[in-house]
Formats: sequence, C-alpha cells, structure tokens
Amino acid sequence: MLRGLARAAAQRHGALWTRGSGSQSGVPTHVVDLRSDTMTKPGPAMRRAMAEAVVGDDDYGEDPTVRELQGRAATLLGVEQTLFVPTNTMANLISVMCHCRRRGSQLLLGQESHLHVYEQGGVAQIAGVHSHPLPDLPHGTLDLAELERMVTRGLGSPYHPVCELICLENTHSSSGGRVLPINYLRQGLGAPAGALLGGPKHFIEEAWRLRKALGGGMHQAGVLAAAALVGLAGAEQALQRDHQNAQRFAKGLQELASPICSVDLPAVETNMVMVQVDGTPPEELCRRLQTVSAEEVAQTGHAVRVLLLPWTEQSVRTVWHRNISAQDTELALRKWGFVLRQLGP
Repeated sequence: MLRGLARAAAQRHGALWTRGSGSQSGVPTHVVDLRSDTMTKPGPAMRRAMAEAVVGDDDYGEDPTVRELQGRAATLLGVEQTLFVPTNTMANLISVMCHCRRRGSQLLLGQESHLHVYEQGGVAQIAGVHSHPLPDLPHGTLDLAELERMVTRGLGSPYHPVCELICLENTHSSSGGRVLPINYLRQGLGAPAGALLGGPKHFIEEAWRLRKALGGGMHQAGVLAAAALVGLAGAEQALQRDHQNAQRFAKGLQELASPICSVDLPAVETNMVMVQVDGTPPEELCRRLQTVSAEEVAQTGHAVRVLLLPWTEQSVRTVWHRNISAQDTELALRKWGFVLRQLGP
C-alpha cells in the first residue's frame, strides 16, 4: 500500500500539483511547495561557481573541485574519506553492497524507510540482499525489541555505525534510529545533483569500485561539485532556519486543535513534519490544500496553494527547505486552518 501511494503521488507530480500560480479574484496565487526538499533550485552564486569550476576527470580521481568537496565533507563528518556519487539512491545501494558483501545477506530496516518503499527493490534485484522491514516508532527509530528478536533468530546483526551520507540536493533529515547500515545526514545545500558517501578508507575504496560498476563514474563532475561547495558554506545557517520553520508549523498546526490533523511535536527534530490524518483520506486533504477558491480569498485575503504528498494511508509529509521562508510557513498555516475548518464538524 505504501508503494502504491508513493507511485500514485509521483505520477501526479507533473499534473495536478505543478500547475502554474495564476490568480484568483485578482489576488496572485502564492505556491508553498512542501512536497520535498528536492524542490530547491541553485541560486546565482551556485550558477556562477558551476560556470567557473576547474574540472578534471573524476573517474580517474583527477577533478580538483570534486576532491576539494570530498575533503571538506570528510572533515565535516569526521570520517577518513568521502565519495561523490550521482544520486542518493545510488549512495544507499552502494552502502548496502559494501556492508552486505555476499548475495543472500540480510538487511534490517524500517518499514517506511526510503530504501524499502521508494528505491524499486534495488537491494534485492541488484545487490541480492534480503530486506526485513521493522516497525517504525513515532520518533523515527526502529523497534529495537523486534530487532533483538530477529537477531536472536539469526536474521541479522546490530548496526555498526561505519558510514555517513550527505545528500547534496536536499535539505537534510537526520534519522533517529541507529540500526540501518547508513546514517543519513542531509545538509541544506540546494545543489542540483549528487550525494556524498563517507567512511573509512577501505570502505570508500570498495564504494569507488561499486560506483563504477553501477554506472556512477562521472568525468568533469566538478561542475556539480562547485555548486555543492557553495551550499556547504552556508549549510549551518540554512539548517537552523529550516528547523525553526518546521517547528513553527508543527506547533501552529497543533494549536489549530483539529480532530483531523495532529503532530507528534517531540518527533519534529529536523526539517520534516509528519502529519497524522484521521477522518479524511490524505489524498483529499492534499487536493484541498492545493486548490484555491473565491471563498478562501474572501475569508483570508490570500490565494495560497500548498503542495504536499500523502505519505501513508493516514499521514502526509511536509518538508521545509531553503526556498520556504518564514512568511511561506505562516501562509501555509493559514491555508491549513481554512481547509480544516471546511473539513471539520
């Protein structure tokens, strides 16, 4: 069911949820896109850095800009080395293949994790690894009691924190669990592409081989790395702002005291807010949030479209990033208030 929701949502990205801003009753429509932190776009400084990047062949380890990015990231993460790869999904797969060296190995992961729901079964189809989804607890951690039972039955071993990962397009999300073979650390870089995988020297050497085997060896990749370097320089400030906006939204939504939507406030630790939805399908809530009516303009004085995705059968996910301001957050809250009043008793 989770895969079905994700697939249906993805198919509508280019249709229902990406229509132009337009206007309603003479009031310009403002779009607040909370679907994903992949919606960020490189700014002027990034574009200049890309145009002026000094490049070489990264497949030979000779791109100076990529090497600079990898060095800075290793220092940031406190690891020996990092490796620049084209996508987060590839970084995940490489990590699994480095840890699970033999086909038929066992992988324990959360039942709502990206690896399980969104990555097309790559760990099974390509790596030959059998995954065992575990229940996710409210704070994003895995059910450690169930993990212990599975380990006792010989289905796996506890997580040993060996590698780190940075996604360069996205705005960060730190996993609360310490069970997956990957610890996610997504920084608010807003770069157009790429991810960094980090760990001990021997781990990165094997990751380099697997990157090549998976078709991820790039040549003049410094054009992309240059944008990431610009984003990395302002990452800490972006992180703090996005976290503050997410906190403000979560508290504001809870203050609406709607029986339809609720938030587990202690679980809101990064830029993602999971909203529990009861009494109405998440799909319907998303549809109403992205629709503007004359009634909304008359009541609120604004025409706002909030774009987001159903996450499960009873939840939606909202994600803050560098293109969402404090004002956007307040407008989104007003829109939620309007929609919930319409849906409420």
